[in-house]
Amino acid sequence: MSKGEEKQAYRQCLRCVMDTTDVEIEFDERGNCNHCRDFLEKKIYWTYQGAQSDKILENNVQQIKKAGLGKKYDCVVGLSGGADSCYTAMVCKRLGLRVLLVHMDNGWDSETSVKNIEAICRFLEFDYESHVLNWDEFREVQLAHLRASVPEIETPTDIAILQYLHKSAAKYNLKYIIMGGNYITEGILPKGWHYNAKDKKYSKAIIKQHSKKRITTFPSFDFLEEAYYKYVKGVKIFYILNLVPYNKKDVIKQLEAIGWKNYGEKHHESFYTKIVQSYILPLKFNIDYRKATLSNKICTGDLSREQALDLLALSPYEVTAIESEIAYVCKKLGISRNEFDTLMKEAPKSYKDYPNNKKFLEWLYGLYYRFSGTTGN
Repeated sequence: MSKGEEKQAYRQCLRCVMDTTDVEIEFDERGNCNHCRDFLEKKIYWTYQGAQSDKILENNVQQIKKAGLGKKYDCVVGLSGGADSCYTAMVCKRLGLRVLLVHMDNGWDSETSVKNIEAICRFLEFDYESHVLNWDEFREVQLAHLRASVPEIETPTDIAILQYLHKSAAKYNLKYIIMGGNYITEGILPKGWHYNAKDKKYSKAIIKQHSKKRITTFPSFDFLEEAYYKYVKGVKIFYILNLVPYNKKDVIKQLEAIGWKNYGEKHHESFYTKIVQSYILPLKFNIDYRKATLSNKICTGDLSREQALDLLALSPYEVTAIESEIAYVCKKLGISRNEFDTLMKEAPKSYKDYPNNKKFLEWLYGLYYRFSGTTGN
């Protein structure tokens, strides 16, 4: 918790499992929180709704194919090796889209994710490009965010993914990037748990204060780059999984049938993300992403609240493996275990403790949503 924030008495939603570890959470008179209420209200607009969704999907696919006429590909699909991105590629194949699969390699891919990518590429027979980051610089940027003592430890990866996907689309003059993000599994996620990855001023301030090296090649993606690709290059992002039936258990069965392997918790296809979400965020920042994931499942009927509470009672990390996993992270980052433990003990901070463009970006995006007629969700 950063300076100026008052701690409120602990309280947990009576419908899902979100609680006051999200400092901005609100409860109604029945004890239900704003997260599950918003999810259930918006579900009809952002998840598969039968024939209506089928028609919207068909229209979008026709637009994508039309934009791809005369080109080698119709679209770019970001591929991480995780279930969402791999299934996105599979859906595109079924719809007859010509896809360029693009992977951003930040040096932390798990062995399972690498094999999953190989299995998907082999089965779908799509062309594939992997963009490998400069490890020395990326490691320094990651360390800067870790030393900054903020929850946005994974922002450097988020930035790099966005930049390389857009660069790949522009390279082949493609107008569509199809992403695996979806409302059915990600509709609940507190804004206070992760600040805007596109705030370049914030990221640059962290790197300037906490980096020991000059960074020259690390990619950036702020509102100016976003506007350039959107309005000059005409690149659009399309979340296709919101328009198809999406049951995670069924999806995993389909993927496993072609050689894909389950890596465990959501986003654990990256070894670093696994440590960040299962160890660093829960222990240092009191942020447990399982609460959001499980709350999504409660709201979609895939899990009971009692089952979710039982799962939350378990350790967020593998107790028998955590020591060796931390040792691996320290070795790869080039820091001692003592430094890692010291960083874990430092007081948590937030974007408010560093120079940022929050007010300007809120105004700018608010203006965009107002005139574009979109909601920003």
